Amino acid sequence: MHLPLRMFTAALLLQSLLPFAGLHAQEFTLQQAMSAPFNSELSAAPAGRRFAWVMDEEGRRNLWIAEPSAGGYHSRPLTHYDADDGQQIDELAWTPDGESIAFTRGGDFEFPEKPFPNPALLPQGVEQQIWLISIKDGSQRLIADGRSPAFSPGGGTLAYLSKGQVWTVKWDDPAAKPAQMFFARGELGSLRWSPDGRRLAFVSGRGDHGFIGVYDIAAKHLSYLDPSTQSDSEPVWSPDSRRVAFIRIPPDESGITFKPRRTAQPWSIHAVDVSTGTATTIWRATPGQGSAFHELEGTNQLLWMADGRIVFPWEGDGWIHLYAVSSEGGSASALTPGAFEVEDVTSSPDHRRIVYASNQATTDPLDQDRRHLWSLDEAGGTPRQLTTGAGIEKNPILASDGSTLATLHADARLPVRPAIVASGELHDLAPQTIPATFPAAKFAVPQQVIFSAADGTKIHGQLFLPPANQGRHAAVVFFHGGSRRQMLLGWNSMQYYSNAYAMNQYLASLGYIVLSVNYRSGIGYGLDFREALNYGAAGASEFNDVLGAGLYLRNRADVDPARIGVWGGSYGGYLTALALARASDLFAAGVDMHGVHDWNIELGNWQPSYNPNADQKAARLAWESSPLAYVSTWRSPVLLMQGDDDRNVQFSQTVKLAAALRAQGIPFEEHIFPDEIHDFLLHRTWVTAYQLEADFFNRKLGNQPRK
Repeated sequence: MHLPLRMFTAALLLQSLLPFAGLHAQEFTLQQAMSAPFNSELSAAPAGRRFAWVMDEEGRRNLWIAEPSAGGYHSRPLTHYDADDGQQIDELAWTPDGESIAFTRGGDFEFPEKPFPNPALLPQGVEQQIWLISIKDGSQRLIADGRSPAFSPGGGTLAYLSKGQVWTVKWDDPAAKPAQMFFARGELGSLRWSPDGRRLAFVSGRGDHGFIGVYDIAAKHLSYLDPSTQSDSEPVWSPDSRRVAFIRIPPDESGITFKPRRTAQPWSIHAVDVSTGTATTIWRATPGQGSAFHELEGTNQLLWMADGRIVFPWEGDGWIHLYAVSSEGGSASALTPGAFEVEDVTSSPDHRRIVYASNQATTDPLDQDRRHLWSLDEAGGTPRQLTTGAGIEKNPILASDGSTLATLHADARLPVRPAIVASGELHDLAPQTIPATFPAAKFAVPQQVIFSAADGTKIHGQLFLPPANQGRHAAVVFFHGGSRRQMLLGWNSMQYYSNAYAMNQYLASLGYIVLSVNYRSGIGYGLDFREALNYGAAGASEFNDVLGAGLYLRNRADVDPARIGVWGGSYGGYLTALALARASDLFAAGVDMHGVHDWNIELGNWQPSYNPNADQKAARLAWESSPLAYVSTWRSPVLLMQGDDDRNVQFSQTVKLAAALRAQGIPFEEHIFPDEIHDFLLHRTWVTAYQLEADFFNRKLGNQPRK
């Protein structure tokens, strides 16, 4: 039976404002749980020890600034957008004097080549534009239509991307007109000015290969550095502006994506003298473990240090770590060895110090599911831990003085927010932005659990218990998306999963026991776990983790085994659908948000040349790894939700599943968000979706404990 939820969405949202009766009376509303601002894009000024970031307050996205003041820092908003209109702010860039900031507003930052999304249905449509705002007086002006602003060091030129090409404009002249800098083929990106401001490096992606281009401003000359049949990326300039180093990756001819890739033709690091064209292979990965390049989570993949060494990520020991090699070539030295992973790497302005985040568990084993900050001097030596405790610290950045350190941090009760790190202590930069009604004290502190998958693999999860844990509760399993993600023992630094954490807290407040699962093919637990054998379209081995999570809950004395639900979005929606299709006897109901239901459709979204008929054996395995292949054994009710402008997972995935469920007579409900994308842009879309989910579980599972 198919029940269209659109007819009574308004009634459900009204109902959400009322407390649930019974033993587990609702302690806070969903709106309250999602009311704290989400902070991101932390950036440091090149002068003045200032920091800036983007703050999203229930869909109202604005730029904030923190400046040194007596006894600390003073923060204030720079922009004053006041609507939940789905227009993102990103790509912050400071003028060389640190007195103004350029930023991009609007458009799709993940798929910039696609039409700009407009989920708010704005009659005038949407533009992607670069704006410049003064720190001193807040005056703001439009620079150009485009994205990816990059200021030339010490000059008045702003380079940016527009209409697939690189453009420039004199940013300090309000009357100046933009002009195309040069013409180049390929998908252009990664604009990098030389330190002397005389040249601009960039990436020209060309499908099965890619080049590093360099444009000489004075000579008006475009050249490509040591072009090859491989893909070059991540350009970084030497401090003297003479050379460019970059990563070179051989083409992947192993077949489909979303499958394990533990080895490959070894990747390498190269450097080219931009004046002579002389190319040097600085370092090459060894065959076997670490031969396939896997980027760090964060912005920087290569750092050219003041002492002439290049710092880079490598998985030579099975974990993502930092290594250093001379820019002249030679063997690499390990900087951060151990059974943990490194991310969010940054260097000081003088390139003599590195700060990074990691899940290194030195004294507390729970830190494997957290993040703390570490520092490493240019000379090497033992990394020094900068933060400890039960919190989560990510995205570190050093101020212009090279010593003041800021970070984005969170914990079990308060979401991601900017802070200064001083002597191991965290000092929030904008504590006044947390609403007085935000129910932080009422949130559950998630517990780390480690359970066995059906095949014996050890799987980490976070367990949220309801406030009055008496009797046998309904339970819900949450699967994150990605799959290259790791949920932590607190609020997540990605907005999608910050929202999901709020939803899990809300479900726990309603009386559900919630288990968030870090299934295989996720990050944080090493190369072999991430590149799990037979995962995804190559066999769906994650289904072992799905079963293990359900069995773990079923065997708990405080869980009613007949009332276990499952939910997730994207890859988590895929696992939700797989759970219901293959294990309806274990999972009584589910909520599938924009999930993958047929791998042979999804693979074409990421590999345009994918042809199922070209490798019928792989296509058959991809189908057998898909939920739609098991719809005949699907029995449990499901709620399907998706935006129909989804660019990550085709909307046809939900259309096909709904048709199959309808044909099988399986009860399902659906709610579609017109013109929304994958990662919902409107705050009100998230609230609506989650309230529909909570109502669905209340009706199908019941949120009251039983004896």
